Amino acid sequence: MLKTLLILLGPTGVGKTDLSIDIAKYYNTEIISCDSRQIYKEMSIGTAVPDRQTLETITHHFIRSHSIHDYYNASKFEIEVLERLDLLFQKKDIILMTGGSMMYIDALCKGIDDLPEVDDELRRSLMERMETEGIESLRNELRYHDPEYYNEVDLRNPKRILHALEICLMTGKPYSSFRINQPKRRPFNIIKLGLNRDREVLYNRINQRVEQMFDEGLEQEALNLYPFRDLNSLNTVGYRELFDYFDGKITREEAKEKIKANSRKYARKQLTWFRRDPEITWFTPDMKREIIAYTDQQLRKGDLK
Repeated sequence: MLKTLLILLGPTGVGKTDLSIDIAKYYNTEIISCDSRQIYKEMSIGTAVPDRQTLETITHHFIRSHSIHDYYNASKFEIEVLERLDLLFQKKDIILMTGGSMMYIDALCKGIDDLPEVDDELRRSLMERMETEGIESLRNELRYHDPEYYNEVDLRNPKRILHALEICLMTGKPYSSFRINQPKRRPFNIIKLGLNRDREVLYNRINQRVEQMFDEGLEQEALNLYPFRDLNSLNTVGYRELFDYFDGKITREEAKEKIKANSRKYARKQLTWFRRDPEITWFTPDMKREIIAYTDQQLRKGDLK
């Protein structure tokens, strides 16, 4: 059988976790998490890490495997997951990856342009500048060094601003000059399965999950992480709103409502991103039989190539 990576993707709160367990059991395989925040061991409640029983049912990879203090991005994820897949494919023909981190999924499927390694000292100095002078200072410098990328980057995303500026300053060349945007070929087949629900149902699930997070102790988890609130890893829905509450900027109830609203906003962003990908076949979470039938059909097609 041709080695195959199944990818179960979709917006936050849609129901990927439960279905991924059923699919992994059916194919007797293991799961790679593709969630840019569940990867951090200090963040569990606010990132909806699956419970212990779920994690013990099926072997999971890249859940709580790194620290919030580690510099991590989609490029590192691509490298580490490809290395892990080399090992997993030695014992399994099919591996399941599940999550909703758009850039991480694209990095694994299409690759990221090969960029030079950034000097740690340069990174520290830029992060210190961002803390003391604010993100606007780095934005202005990026605009000077690479106006092309400046015009297309999300200026509210400090991680992307920082990374692009690192490359500019280290190489003396615009970050955009390194971006050839040529998809890389992978030595395995990829099948993408998308999950979605009726919008009202999805939003209700998101709201209920936020309430559940508070019941499970999200506020205390965020309080424990408050001393590290300036880390990019903690620029995350569920934590930054509570940090504002701890700072006295908003009330606890306002923080909770903002978490719900920002989670719904993120779900819309995910769906907008995923809908651009024609390789995704869409289902609803209650279509387990249809998903498995479709996947079996695609696997047979792959074997005939």
